[in-house]
Amino acid sequence: MQAYEGYLENGTFFPIGKAPPMPRMKVRLTVVEEPAKKVIESREAMWEEFKELLEQSSHEELRMEDFPRMDLGRELIIFDDDDMEG
Repeated sequence: MQAYEGYLENGTFFPIGKAPPMPRMKVRLTVVEEPAKKVIESREAMWEEFKELLEQSSHEELRMEDFPRMDLGRELIIFDDDDMEG
């Protein structure tokens, strides 16, 4: 594995020392010495696992307690079908 530091501008990587006058974003480029096929296979396995977990969780009942509110500095508006009937 190798890592290079440089700058990214308009989708082009410039190594440090060869950067354009006004770089937009400092980045670190990591080169992983793995064959592309191995990476693709592991990505496919990850998506299969994700799909299985998604299927397993699709029958769970969600509760408001599972999603704590953030303090947004104002009262949260809850749209509920029961409120709309009147």
